[in-house]
Amino acid sequence: MIVVAGEALIDLVPQPGGGAPTPLLPARGGGPYNTAIALGRLGADVAFCSRISADAFGESLIERLREEGVGLDLVQRGPEPTTLAVASIGSGGSAAYTFYVEGTADRLFEVPPELPAATRALSLGTCSLVLEPGASAYEELMRREAGRGVFIALDPNIRAGLIPDADAYRARLWSWLPHVSLLKLSEEDADWLGYDVKELAAAGPSAVVITRGGDGLTALTRGGDTVSVPGERVEVVDTIGAGDTVNAALLHALAERDLLSPDALASLTPGRWREVLGFAARAAALTCSRAGAEPPYAAELRQG
Repeated sequence: MIVVAGEALIDLVPQPGGGAPTPLLPARGGGPYNTAIALGRLGADVAFCSRISADAFGESLIERLREEGVGLDLVQRGPEPTTLAVASIGSGGSAAYTFYVEGTADRLFEVPPELPAATRALSLGTCSLVLEPGASAYEELMRREAGRGVFIALDPNIRAGLIPDADAYRARLWSWLPHVSLLKLSEEDADWLGYDVKELAAAGPSAVVITRGGDGLTALTRGGDTVSVPGERVEVVDTIGAGDTVNAALLHALAERDLLSPDALASLTPGRWREVLGFAARAAALTCSRAGAEPPYAAELRQG
């Protein structure tokens, strides 16, 4: 089982051609939430670990998880409101966000007493590792499960507007790296963090995967290997959820090859890396070819 921990929220996405003021359509999202949905669509054994509001938005978030086959036993519920993220779409399809997070449900997440015995990997990232007091609870969960030998996947998915002290956050992230098996960053994340990617790869993770938009993906291993694959060419509608789809596709491809352990990942050959990265690139391209965070189903990828 793969457990995805972190926020579930509502994206308010501008609709083209809707006149002025631009209408905003609510869409279910959040980096970890999208990752869990993508894993469910790929056919993975996946559970979501979060605190979700009991309001109407929260009920809708739960309904979609259930529809996509994502386990709900680790989901906490509360009366607090759901986090909102207002998206703006750039000319190239890239998305930027303004967040409304004060007093929302995910910030009150508590560390569960234990994860299921079948848990092979724990994936974390985005706002949930920034907003206190929940951020400390997610960090405690990460450290605890890493200590049990669980494969840890981390996608910081930097939202600079939510980070009050950039230097403190950079130092905190650096302290996580000895516990991380797979670190995934966009080029923008890497630039904002200011660390050399090779330094990040040497600081603990078995591998660091960098997403380069339409130019593809690059993996840097602890041993110093660098492997790249090109992006899949599609007509981009928007990039919402593309990075989350990469997370899910990487984890699913590794699980399918029985590679969800730090040692197994560290020993992955360049040829196997190209298989895994190519699968993730195809999945992300399909997500970019349609509006919103709509990751592909396994059957779509099999059809090429």
